[in-house]
Amino acid sequence: MTRRKFTSKFKTKVVLEALKERQTIKELAQKFEITPQQINTWKRDFLKDADTVFSKGSKSKKSEEEEKKDQLLM
Repeated sequence: MTRRKFTSKFKTKVVLEALKERQTIKELAQKFEITPQQINTWKRDFLKDADTVFSKGSKSKKSEEEEKKDQLLM
């Protein structure tokens, strides 16, 4: 059996649904066809790093790459 890969967009969608607490983790796992443990892991990781979103001076990897690209094009 091969491991499934999930996009960050999908993971975020699942985590946000879990944080709303309108459905149980078990129900969400069935809905998204993943294990409850996977949802809990993503939720824990999401909450652990949530404070970095609002950190001053932090840039996303994408914006750093775009900035480098812009500098090369000048």
